[in-house]
Amino acid sequence: MKKLTIGQMAQINVVSEQTLRYYDKIGLLKPVEVDKATGYRFYSIKQSARLDMIQYMQSLGMSLKDISDQLKNCDVKLTKHVLEKKMEQIDKQIESLKFQKIALQRAVDNYERYESSPPDGTIVLEYIEKRWIYSYTTDTNFYNFGIEVYEEQLRKLKEDMDSKGLRSTYFCNAGSTVSQENIISRNYVSDKLFVFVDIENVPEKLVTAVPPNTYLCIYCNRFEMEIPYANKLLDEAVLRNYIITGDYICEVIVDLPDFIENERGMFFKLQIPVKI
Repeated sequence: MKKLTIGQMAQINVVSEQTLRYYDKIGLLKPVEVDKATGYRFYSIKQSARLDMIQYMQSLGMSLKDISDQLKNCDVKLTKHVLEKKMEQIDKQIESLKFQKIALQRAVDNYERYESSPPDGTIVLEYIEKRWIYSYTTDTNFYNFGIEVYEEQLRKLKEDMDSKGLRSTYFCNAGSTVSQENIISRNYVSDKLFVFVDIENVPEKLVTAVPPNTYLCIYCNRFEMEIPYANKLLDEAVLRNYIITGDYICEVIVDLPDFIENERGMFFKLQIPVKI
């Protein structure tokens, strides 16, 4: 039998010598002979078949441990079972990547909205298509307090979303609402936080539709400016003789990677549905 050096074995099988040494160390592919004096490893060309099987199983996503177990047991049924489990794992990874891509696209869209939005304090009239939200009823009106209580309520929203199996990627655009009655009377009481969701990927029983409408909107870049800007928006509605037809919405377009005094950086779009 012609003996191959580790370098020759590596070259004809397009693997590294380091890989062959590691396979020897873990007992996956041991050389047919080791020179006791020099420690040189020698292989048989016939061992290339085992190396082919190792590489094939690796290409199917099997771990070296699973490959070692299969080659030791030579159990076809067990090998088939391992491959089926690997297929299930890949299906889950594909599903996860699909949602990750959707979240990435939403994030890119939101940053493009931010870049194209008018400056802070600008009032615009805008038609907005139908949207879907998941709402969480809070136990505290954070408008009576400040950013710390707002953050506490956001923690509860996140916990609630997790308990319902909603993906955390929706959380990046959490917002709040004030009822039509309260916003008309300028009574800033918010008992609901929400996130926009995809109706295709969230059980319908968990979501509420925000109907399409014309909205009077103002843009805001600081948490403490929300109420002053909301009042400015209401003043504009009165000036234009618009009729408020629904709940006030504070939508966070983006969470900005810009923390001032450790506070969350946000860019809001305050919205009031109106009839012209």
